Amino acid sequence: MTDLRLTNTQGGDKQVFVPADPSCVTMYVCGPTVYNLAHIGNARPVVVFDVLYRVLRALYPKVVYARNITDIDDKIIAAARERGTDIQAVTEEFTEKYREDMAALQTLVPSIEPHATENIQPMIELTEQLVASGHAYPSDGHVLFSVESMADYGELSGRKLEDMLAGARVEVADYKRHPGDFVLWKPSSTEEPGWDSPWGRGRPGWHLECSAMIRAHMGESIDIHGGGRDLIFPHHENERAQSCCAYGGDFVRYWLHNAYVDMDGEKMSKSLGNVRSVRELLEHYPGEVLRFALLSAHYRSPLNFSSDLLDGARASLDTLYNALRQSKDVKPEEIDVRETEVFESLKDDLNTPKAIAALHAAAKVLNKADSHQAARAKGALLAGAGILGLLSQDPEKWFTAISSGASDIDADAVDALIAERIAAKADKDYARADAIREQLSGMGIILEDGADGTSWRRG
Repeated sequence: MTDLRLTNTQGGDKQVFVPADPSCVTMYVCGPTVYNLAHIGNARPVVVFDVLYRVLRALYPKVVYARNITDIDDKIIAAARERGTDIQAVTEEFTEKYREDMAALQTLVPSIEPHATENIQPMIELTEQLVASGHAYPSDGHVLFSVESMADYGELSGRKLEDMLAGARVEVADYKRHPGDFVLWKPSSTEEPGWDSPWGRGRPGWHLECSAMIRAHMGESIDIHGGGRDLIFPHHENERAQSCCAYGGDFVRYWLHNAYVDMDGEKMSKSLGNVRSVRELLEHYPGEVLRFALLSAHYRSPLNFSSDLLDGARASLDTLYNALRQSKDVKPEEIDVRETEVFESLKDDLNTPKAIAALHAAAKVLNKADSHQAARAKGALLAGAGILGLLSQDPEKWFTAISSGASDIDADAVDALIAERIAAKADKDYARADAIREQLSGMGIILEDGADGTSWRRG
């Protein structure tokens, strides 16, 4: 059995994964700032690290997976002000919608979901420790981390401190000793949310939050820290600086980052108007189609998200579900997922394209299997699909389910027309039978006649 190998951003090479404690693996993935709906780019790390979570659970007896909720942030304050409501109303609404949308993508619930506002005291304590050790300093109501105090600041992102601000046209706040120093704690006005601290009433900086929550819930160091590549700098670089300077050690053994999602060949941006929320896409495609599409490219490669990609994902899932549909009377054999080609592919730095190819190969074996081989073939297909978070639905329901984008189709009416077509064929009224097929085709329904009768699916 091969080892699990993962590409560590710190160093950039593929490494054998060796947890600090094999009896309990720890993984933290940066979660949402809950002021708006999650877009499809936000969903990619959720789906990617959901697959890694499943792989780790198959290899180790215990995995603690944390994904935080950032419920205090300047964007949240601005959103509440624009809506004329309080911040808690905004964060509660979008936290719940985020959970609903990620569940629709068939992701597992993390082990823990720390909220920033419930961990203010650990953030204050971390800031105090950094000030006491000379790595941070109070200034004009703020507390800032001194980047010059850390010898290897920039190592994660591969940036040198002297090069970071070259050519930058950013006005540097006069309360900073160095332009690269970043905020740990900032003052709050009477209208803004705030907490009492040794430096006055204020609130935490974004980078501080994750460092403090990791230590509070998982200890001073963890095995895996994940997120989108946009977080490498400054967020994860600054997390690493805070935690290493406060507690020593490595803080994170393996840093993993997924690449960007582009929309129809262009980088998603609000200015281009091509940002698509998960909730909007779910109105037109099942969540499993979105999940399959997000897994179709390797997580470290850019993903061009388009209608063609989604239609291709749906067609692939139709093929896989059809193999299960045709073998509905076969009881699957229980297969250890670790013995499947799908799992072997995922152990190679989460190679999901190769894993999906192995899934199709397993479906092909099932389609050709005789009665003696079918049980094992079906078990292998289901085991491989399960580790990818796919094929969890009843095949018949998959083909007959109506997406909200086609809500004008009445499943009972379709069944009635099929029954009428069967009766017409029995009466040798082939003209009527053909007319019904054409009618159903116009409704977006495809009929499949087989030895067991007629089945249908949406086109």
